[in-house]
Amino acid sequence: MVDLIKIWGSKTPRTLRPIWIAEELKIKYEHLSISPRSGETLTKEYTKLNPKQKIPFMEHGDFKLSESLAICKYLKNIFPSNDLSNPQTPEELAKEDEWCSFIYGELDETCLYVMRRHYDLTDIYGSAPNVVETCREYLKRQFVVIDNYLENKKSLLNQGFGVADIFLVSCLLYTSPSPRDQRGSSLRAWACKKKWGGGGGGGGGGGG
Repeated sequence: MVDLIKIWGSKTPRTLRPIWIAEELKIKYEHLSISPRSGETLTKEYTKLNPKQKIPFMEHGDFKLSESLAICKYLKNIFPSNDLSNPQTPEELAKEDEWCSFIYGELDETCLYVMRRHYDLTDIYGSAPNVVETCREYLKRQFVVIDNYLENKKSLLNQGFGVADIFLVSCLLYTSPSPRDQRGSSLRAWACKKKWGGGGGGGGGGGG
């Protein structure tokens, strides 16, 4: 395919991911910076492209795709690069799926998204202090697991920096540092390096 990639969405961890992947892969793309809860995803024009009315969203010629993980894996497979790990064996692919599933399911959806709804967006979803605190405690336990795993590692996979790392950093960048933040020192140091491009390049713009 030689069609220009179009990536829709900004200002959330999930919209950051495909932009970051595109930058790592040095893909020429057009970024359409629409935001959630702005009304931009509800227009007739956008709904025709993506009936889910969600971001991120990608167009590649006639091919259309939503969901950050699906977009990131598609771009990595279509535009392979030595700058981003590309697992090949069934075992390598399974480990990548394991980490991406854990990060997306346990950190993003189970904790961070729920906390954002009931802490930052209480005017829309309502305040739920007990829910936020429970999510926070659960998140801290998962951070300990990742912290211990990464203590002597540069990336989640042995093949090097890749999609799973970008997913993890995208979550870490949107957790607020505070005296209550219980992330271990190695996880904080690891995330800091990835934030500034220590894993093979910097994060792309437009993710907020």
